[in-house]
Amino acid sequence: MSAAPPGVASAAVRRVIIARAIRGFADGFVSVLLALYLTNLGFSPVQVGAIVTGTLLGSAALTLAFGMTAHRIELRTLLIAATVVMVGTGLGFAGFTTFWPLLVVAVVGTLNPSAGDVSVFLPTEQAFVAGHVPPTRRVHVFSVYNLAAILAAALGALASGLPNLVARHTDLDLLTAQRLSFLGYALAGIALFMVYRGLRPDHDAFPHVSRDAEHRVLHSSRRIVLELSALFSLDAAGGGFAVTSILVLWLHLHFDLSAGTTAAVFFAAGLLGAVSQLLAPHLARRIGLIRTMAYTHLPACAFLAAAAFAPTSGIAIALLLARAFLSQMDVPARQSFVMAVVPAEERAAAASVTNVPRSLAAAATPLLAGVLLTHSTFGWPLLIAGVMKMTYDVLLLVLYRNVPETVGARRPARA
Repeated sequence: MSAAPPGVASAAVRRVIIARAIRGFADGFVSVLLALYLTNLGFSPVQVGAIVTGTLLGSAALTLAFGMTAHRIELRTLLIAATVVMVGTGLGFAGFTTFWPLLVVAVVGTLNPSAGDVSVFLPTEQAFVAGHVPPTRRVHVFSVYNLAAILAAALGALASGLPNLVARHTDLDLLTAQRLSFLGYALAGIALFMVYRGLRPDHDAFPHVSRDAEHRVLHSSRRIVLELSALFSLDAAGGGFAVTSILVLWLHLHFDLSAGTTAAVFFAAGLLGAVSQLLAPHLARRIGLIRTMAYTHLPACAFLAAAAFAPTSGIAIALLLARAFLSQMDVPARQSFVMAVVPAEERAAAASVTNVPRSLAAAATPLLAGVLLTHSTFGWPLLIAGVMKMTYDVLLLVLYRNVPETVGARRPARA
């Protein structure tokens, strides 16, 4: 694959990073607002969990569709189409207040309840970035890419308290202020449209193939991609028990935490996650991608499980913040590892196939978390999430610690 001219590549990657930041702010805002808004509408924890599950299912389907067609359709076209869906999602949540219409919008829309990397935009963006930077710089660039999202998501989480201020200082009631806030999500979609519209067609990052060649998608890397997908699914299924919306619901039910305090907590969590992104490239250079993923993720998951037993809100918040400081270091390492072990023409499909099972696995568990919180305010979802995610870390380390972090790598027969 021929590289794009350095100036063009830098400008294009910067544009994608800017778009990631805009989406991060929007996702951070709605991930905290969503559970509080749905609760104020009178929805039960089970209904809240169902809508969160619907958002994840919809993201999974869209991510798969985008990733598997990214080698045949221009990046610009795919991303502009996604922004149109995003605008419709914001308008739908601002316009409907009953359960079934909101569930439909959640399934077909782009809403992200985790403020994380469950997104229809990711497969094409990840493949694009990998195609524009050398392998030795990928962890660094992915960390910047993720850092922009985390900082923006932290600001979005903090801004989620604005509807309370609006309701306090205007004639609007809180529910109306929260409902109108989803128009901001639609405006973010319009801003993304303008950013992506400025991208040039890029045949180097997304090589077009003939109709006969389409059958070779994931041909050479199928085994390792499917294996990683299975492991990532275990991690995501655990993470679905502790997406931001569920954590917000648990803090509200168990400790009666106010909306303002909750917004501040997840703002701080976002800042700590940003710091962890900065540390990831340095760790990866010293100990490798897989060890960076496992050695930082294990203690983060232990903190999450321990938070379930916290006797006070202060201790629970401290444990969740400690988890936030460590939990994001594995993200750029994971993205770089997937991009490194597959050929360039298979990167978009690999990003899709490794992200979609994560979305599907994560989609099932928020509903279960809602059921658990209906019967008890104890942090069962946090405990289950911690145990499942620690199991993933151990398996990842055992199976892949000796895999070369280069294109075409295969799991050793001994493992």
